[in-house]
Amino acid sequence: MATVWTGPDAVRAVDRPAVADLPDVRRWVSAMSKQQLLDLDGRTETQLLLGERVLVEQVDGDWARVVAVEQPSGKDERGYPGVVRLAHLAVPDAPARGRQIVVDATATALCDEPNGDVVLPGVVIGTSLTATGRSDRGWLPVSAPAHDTALWVREADVAPAPTSAPSAKDLLAVAERLIDVPYVWGGLSAYGIDCSGLVHLAHRRLGVKVPRDADDQALVGEAVEAGTEQPGDLYFFARAGRAPHHVGIVAAATTADEPRQMLHASGQDAAGRVVNEPMTDDRTATLTGARRTLS
Repeated sequence: MATVWTGPDAVRAVDRPAVADLPDVRRWVSAMSKQQLLDLDGRTETQLLLGERVLVEQVDGDWARVVAVEQPSGKDERGYPGVVRLAHLAVPDAPARGRQIVVDATATALCDEPNGDVVLPGVVIGTSLTATGRSDRGWLPVSAPAHDTALWVREADVAPAPTSAPSAKDLLAVAERLIDVPYVWGGLSAYGIDCSGLVHLAHRRLGVKVPRDADDQALVGEAVEAGTEQPGDLYFFARAGRAPHHVGIVAAATTADEPRQMLHASGQDAAGRVVNEPMTDDRTATLTGARRTLS
């Protein structure tokens, strides 16, 4: 994965694993205190999955200003803008021939041969890959950017790319697999994720493109009348007169006797992780509505 920053000066000493030539997002997140995680607000924008396309606008030394074209955003009609280490980018090769697959494990690794040495660790759920040959002892050869020869992924960690319309319940099922993942502002992985990143990544695993940020996500799908929410719908939260700042996934049908149940990446309260919990009174006070992106 590559982390997209607001600017090169946003990087702190503790962020070195994230900007190393071969990023180690897992080590980066695990080394930070909760306060250091919260202080990423205003520093990180989003993250890029392996093979994700970007438009390079400018190169300045070791950094490139890019637009992530696979992450819709109201900040730029072309996609999500920010800066990324130049070492984390590669000029795309001609498209590989083969069948499209997607990482289904929360995270996996690409190896130099079946059950061999790890070449690319931390390839996360929702990453699109192209299988270029037949299975060998439970491993599949796949193409990878900046690698001339095939790398190998465990066959059990991937699934065929979606070809049919998913359901709202499918969305909830994907998100549930990320419970307990730490909250990371701008995060988009099984090592750290934020509220809108959870929604974006769960849709992405199912082959559905939605915006990256909560305020933009609140404009897609259809509005759901209060009291009729179903699992897999989205709750949005905003302060008076402002755009939505938080999003969660409806985790249970609403009833008159029970509080609303929500699965979300919670950063500002004690959780600091992805949780499935009853909606608190404080959250309810800022609830602005629900929307349905999948039937």
